[in-house]
Order: sequence, then structure tokens, then C-alpha cells
Amino acid sequence: MEQPQKPLLEQLRELLRGRHYSLRTEESYLDWARRYIIFHGKRHPRDMGADEILAFLNHLAVELNVSASTQNQARCALLFLYRELLLANPGDLKGIEAARKPHRLPTVLTRAEARAVIAELSGVYQIMAQLLYGSGLRLMECMRLRVKDLDFDQHQLTVRDGKGMHDRVTMLPGSLTGPLREHLEGVRLLHRRDLAEGFGEVYLPFALARKSPGTARAWGWQYVFPAEHRSEDPRGGAVRRHHIHESALQRAVRDAVRASGVTKHASCHTFRHSFATHLIESGYDIRTVQELLGHADVKTTMIYTHVLNRGGLGVRSPLDE
Repeated sequence: MEQPQKPLLEQLRELLRGRHYSLRTEESYLDWARRYIIFHGKRHPRDMGADEILAFLNHLAVELNVSASTQNQARCALLFLYRELLLANPGDLKGIEAARKPHRLPTVLTRAEARAVIAELSGVYQIMAQLLYGSGLRLMECMRLRVKDLDFDQHQLTVRDGKGMHDRVTMLPGSLTGPLREHLEGVRLLHRRDLAEGFGEVYLPFALARKSPGTARAWGWQYVFPAEHRSEDPRGGAVRRHHIHESALQRAVRDAVRASGVTKHASCHTFRHSFATHLIESGYDIRTVQELLGHADVKTTMIYTHVLNRGGLGVRSPLDE
């Protein structure tokens, strides 16, 4: 007897997981596919094409006034739906009403401002903010750090599967050696308690858990910043201890900025901008900073020279001569 076909969104979910897309990308692509279908009166995507996609994307830009990056994300999701799942060419997508993409310089804290904000934090949130600023990590790179990624002897840490699925090595501030070691002692005790209670497994990327049984319980693979409580993994239902949710740190940093008296619109990512700007300000080579940040193109790193208002020539105002 022929098996009934799974719902379209369930097929899309399975395809995304089979291609090893992150859970965030999976949720985002499913949401855009759902919104696209609802926008067109719940018609099946197979019965639609380029005209319907263009109408939806233009609706996002013109009526909802979404950002250019949001519109592009929706476009990528729908192209994946058609080309990878339905194995169909949706047609010519020219004529999209592009959302305006403002060219803004990143917000950067001074050294004093960065220290003032960090001083308003405490415990694990302070250590995480110090890593964002001291190592130039992105928010989720910090969240996903594993114990094995820290090299105290070489004063460096390895970022695994960063943006674009690339690994890189960056500095581990010497001033964080003591606080991080002390923090990890507490994490080790927590892990031992989980093991004693029949848990202690952590999520492993790709098929590593199947290829290497027992690795999920190994100390080196545990998250540096584990969540307070165990939770059920939405990808399989296993009960594990995941990392701290990023919203907790975002909320703590937002409160710290307000308490410090800093008037700039600063967030967790502002620490990364400040890291890059202060390195260039100290005279470090732009290529070195590019490597530490994990930028694919040096042009992305060059924006921090504009933040310093120096450009490539190190121009000074005639008033300061």
C-alpha cells in the first residue's frame, strides 16, 4: 500500500535537516514558506511561480517595509523551496522592489565605555561579554563554545562552524584565564551531576554521535556556557543540557548599557565592532584583524577604518595640525 505523502512543510523540514542546515535556518525557511502560502490564499507552491514570488517579496518591501536583508532571506527560502524540494524553476525573478539598505557605520564603544558596561555585569554574563569584546566573537559563536575549543596554554580559542561554516582561531585574553578556569570547575561539577542522574549528553554536529558513541558525554564536548536546566531537543526529542539562550545575555547587556550611563545604542554585537576598531586603532594590520574576525573579504573589515575617520591614508583634520 502506498504511503501517504507528508505535508509540504514537513518535507521541507526533513530536507533542511538532511542538508545539515542550522536549526535557526530551518525555522526561518519554514516560516517564510508558511507566510508565502498563506499570503496567496493557501495555494500550493507547485501551482505558483515567479509572479507569485515577486508579489510576495514586493509586499514585504513596499507594504511591510522590511529591511533588505530580511527580504533577501525570504527570497533565499523560497528559491530553496522551489529548486531543492519541488525541483522546479520558479522562473524569472527580475523586477523585485528592493528594500532600501541603509549604509550605516557600526556603533563602537570607547575603551572606557566598554569597561563601564562590562563592570555592570556579573557572573557568567560578565565573562561572556568579556569574550565578545576581548576575542571579537559573534553572539552565537560565544554561546556555542565547547570546552575543547579553549587553549589556555596558547592563549587562543577556536571558533567552530562560524559564519559561512568556517573555523578560525582568535585570541583568548590572558586576563580571562583565571575567571574562565574557575567557571569551568562549576560546569564540570554540573556535568558530573548530569551523568550521575543518567543524562550528560550534549548535541553533536552532523553524524558524530552515531559515528562515535559516547562522545556526546565527553567533557571536552560540553558547552562552556551551559543552560541552567535540561531541555528537550526539538530535532529528536532527546533530553540534553543545551547552551544558555542568547536572549539572556542580550537582555543582561541591554540592562548593563542602561545602568552604565552609556547613551549609544549598544548591543552584544557592539563589543565585536569595538574589538576590531580598537585593534586597528592600536596599529594592528588590517589583514590580521580580518583573520581574527573571520571576514571572507577585507572590504568588510575596512569599514572600521571609516569608523576611526582615518580611511586608508590616515587623514587628520587641518584644525588639529
